[in-house]
Amino acid sequence: MKYFTLNFGPQHPAAHGVLRLILYMNGEVIKYVDPHIGLLHRGTEKLLEYKTFLQGIPYFARLDYVSTINQEHVYCLAIETLASLKLKRKHSIFRVITLELSRILNHILAITTHALDVGAMTPFLWAFEEREKIMEIFERVSGARLHTSFIRPGGVISDLNLKILKDIKDFCFNFKLKITDIYGVLYNNRIWRQRLSDIGVLTKKDVMCFSLSGPLLRSSGLNWDIRKIRTYDAYKIFKFNVIVGKKGDCLDRFIIRVEEMRESLNIILQAVERNVIYKNNLNSEDFKTKSNDKQNVKKSMESIISHFKYYSENIFLCEDDIYVSTETPKGEFGVHIEAFNSNKPSRVKIRSTGFLHLQVLNKLANNLLLADLVTVIGTLDLVFGEIDR
Repeated sequence: MKYFTLNFGPQHPAAHGVLRLILYMNGEVIKYVDPHIGLLHRGTEKLLEYKTFLQGIPYFARLDYVSTINQEHVYCLAIETLASLKLKRKHSIFRVITLELSRILNHILAITTHALDVGAMTPFLWAFEEREKIMEIFERVSGARLHTSFIRPGGVISDLNLKILKDIKDFCFNFKLKITDIYGVLYNNRIWRQRLSDIGVLTKKDVMCFSLSGPLLRSSGLNWDIRKIRTYDAYKIFKFNVIVGKKGDCLDRFIIRVEEMRESLNIILQAVERNVIYKNNLNSEDFKTKSNDKQNVKKSMESIISHFKYYSENIFLCEDDIYVSTETPKGEFGVHIEAFNSNKPSRVKIRSTGFLHLQVLNKLANNLLLADLVTVIGTLDLVFGEIDR
């Protein structure tokens, strides 16, 4: 039998980026999926070899542009490990707050755009109002809504002041109610349940064979979260649960992302309470209202020289190499850096989550209907900045 081919994307609104799929179809049944990637390729790993360690941070923000802080964080962790830098406890806690806010930011987009693909518009409109509130917080702490560069090697760009911490706490209490509304509208909807239940099933063997991570891994019943296993920053002092699925289908992955947002809110509230002890030692800057005049110019020549050398030459690292990975919203994101007595890395290799998740698409979509492919792509949570790096 000869199957006919069908192009899905890259212009398809449900492709979640510049993804082109060639589908081999038997009627409306998918027999084989051939992903074509590389349409967004920018050579990020090679570009990083020509930039200082500090100049490389913005490149990571442009990989997964939905959860930028999580991407920058991995690169900074690798640099800190190579340079043997130790963080202040309050800076570790500030990082955890912004990382979990970024996790919520990512899951909001993943769930609501997936719902939009399937045909539900209301959650998209509700949740994007909450995304604006989070990006407003990011703008206040760093000056930028998306590409924040908030996390730097050795700490953060600025402390979170008490007003921002109070606003974050208020957001967490209000967003808990929003999550309940969004979950109720989708989970109790008969059409949503029929479109997701028993579609795109992953077994434990599939997860191990394809090196999957994040919600895809946990949906199959495996309890694996790098925040618990290899604790980094201040995660070891916070109490939170790892959400695990049972059937490994699209519905499980939806539920996991919803419950992970609830756990992120719990972590943030714990972190905000801990920052009360630092209230007499917090910076008062608010980058959104900060003027661009020269009032904050360094007052001594030595500090001007130090500032200039840090931003022009940056730090020099001895010959060494390191691999660091963290639990980003999509799964395990890792960076391997080779340093060679220079202020620039001699080699950078990125382990992106989406690249590994995309290879399981043929396994998931085999013998499904064409409409089910849209559902499966939505639960993979693909962003092509990191896939076509």
